[in-house]
Amino acid sequence: MQLYNSLTRRKEPLPEPPGPIRIYVCGPTVYQRIHVGNARPYVVFLWLRRWLEAGGYDVALVENVTDVNDKIYDAARAEGIPSAELAARATRWYFEDTEELGLGRPDVEPLATETIPEIVALIEELVDRRLAYASGGDVYFRVAAFPEYGSLSGANPDDMVAQEPSDLKEDPRDFALWKATKPHEDTSWSSPWGDGRPGWHIECSAMAEKHLGPQFEIHGGGLDLRFPHHENELAQSRGAGREFARLWAHNGMLELASEKMSKSLGNIVSLRDALDRWGREAILLLLLGAHYRSPVEFSERAIEQARAQVETFRDHFVGLEHGAEVVERERLAEALDDDFNTADALALLHDWRSRGLSASLAWGLELFGLGSLGRASEAPDEVKELAERRLRARAEREFGEADRLRHEIEQAGWQVRDVAEGFQLVPR
Repeated sequence: MQLYNSLTRRKEPLPEPPGPIRIYVCGPTVYQRIHVGNARPYVVFLWLRRWLEAGGYDVALVENVTDVNDKIYDAARAEGIPSAELAARATRWYFEDTEELGLGRPDVEPLATETIPEIVALIEELVDRRLAYASGGDVYFRVAAFPEYGSLSGANPDDMVAQEPSDLKEDPRDFALWKATKPHEDTSWSSPWGDGRPGWHIECSAMAEKHLGPQFEIHGGGLDLRFPHHENELAQSRGAGREFARLWAHNGMLELASEKMSKSLGNIVSLRDALDRWGREAILLLLLGAHYRSPVEFSERAIEQARAQVETFRDHFVGLEHGAEVVERERLAEALDDDFNTADALALLHDWRSRGLSASLAWGLELFGLGSLGRASEAPDEVKELAERRLRARAEREFGEADRLRHEIEQAGWQVRDVAEGFQLVPR
């Protein structure tokens, strides 16, 4: 199998099975419910783990949670609550919402606040190597002392200067490893440079090494993290003498109205709202339909097309026994082993459906967490009762009540269809 390496700008082979393959992925900064765009790296790298494991690899997947950050302090102050309380609440939301995607969880999900001793130790190493310096209670990385800086992102000097303006720096390009506590910040830790808290970038360098060692195979995350976050991680860890990640894999962004979906633009849809409105299968099929390095359009049109595909796959299995044909695993491997091309994989699933290869289709859907589309499900009695009441309301032309009951059925995780025999209930 080969993946595109953002560092070398070319596809590179992974070691032969069983590997091992160790993967670190940058997770969310938790200060509100995550948006659908945050879900893309979570989904992509869980799918990658599933495919590697299916191919006989020994895989370890680590995805962190950033629970101390400027954004958390600002949001907590706006709400009038302690920052630790907000971070704990938003972390819980993140776990609850991503759990509903039905893909399982990473092997380790470390919190930045649980990694402070390792972070401080790594900063001390960089200071000893004269790659970092203390100034006014802060500690900064010396960009000029690391000649490789910019190799991952191709960032130009103007981009580097834009990082964290401060009069305490020797060089405008330098970035913070440790930040002295400010009056509005209500959490801090002791360090050789005074009370403070870590910068964003050093957190991931320390968490990756703590859980995967000084060298590992894949570092993943959204394309928007390539600079400055991943560039700074690479500089810190390699500056400290670690090989760090061998291959860097970046997923494309979700785009809404031709713009990157982000909290700063205000044009976001939370994952929670998307799950409630369209269901997990539609979200997964939307993401599956684009190569992981390409952008994904998120719009009413796009998500409704994904919902239509959900019904197409589900309808294929209604009243159908799986065939006894040999699963065409090799064809899927052609797509996924070549830079994990999920768009081609989805096209193959539709090909199997059109050719009536039900066993292959069921296996492929299961691989991507969509196995429910190929399995008959029995609705609970209380949902059946709601559907019966809706059927009677329609017969009596009480369409407002019928709509209310349909919504209640959907809230319970089911969809009701009108058929000649009365109704049909299918999972959302």
